[in-house]
Amino acid sequence: MHISGLTIPGPLVATLTIVTMVMLLAGWWAYKVAVRLDRLNVRVDLARGALEAALSRRAVVARLVAAGIADDPRAPPHSQDLARQLVTAADHAERADAAGREAAENELSAALARTDASRRPAALVAELADAETRVMIARRFYNDAVRDTRSLGERRLVRRLHLGGTAPLPQFFEIIER
Repeated sequence: MHISGLTIPGPLVATLTIVTMVMLLAGWWAYKVAVRLDRLNVRVDLARGALEAALSRRAVVARLVAAGIADDPRAPPHSQDLARQLVTAADHAERADAAGREAAENELSAALARTDASRRPAALVAELADAETRVMIARRFYNDAVRDTRSLGERRLVRRLHLGGTAPLPQFFEIIER
């Protein structure tokens, strides 16, 4: 190849062409991975919002259960304490920070398990079952999104090239299911 009096050997042209193609492919791959990771992080955020909403709904239903226990004239004497514990657990679960949320939600689940379902109205039993089912489904969707994000974000080349930016990888949300 001749460029203004210079002669460039053919093997060098071929090598430069191959290096250019490899660089373009690597750039394309890095861009696609960064976009995929960004979309997965958006999916995690949306799933976390749905999980938070389901957990909040369950806390509201737990307060309704506590109100039903407190208003039941046939309830045993210790039921008033159980109702207060249930309200306290629901308040604590809603106000807990991200680090303590799992433990607070497990406390609420334990408090709900100590209540007698046979004394509740059928509508309240159905409402609590629906709220707990929604929590279970939302938690699974969230954990699936976290798994996918972590799977891509933990790859060595993705970490070394900082394709995920500076955001930390999301953490799983594990609570005891009744």
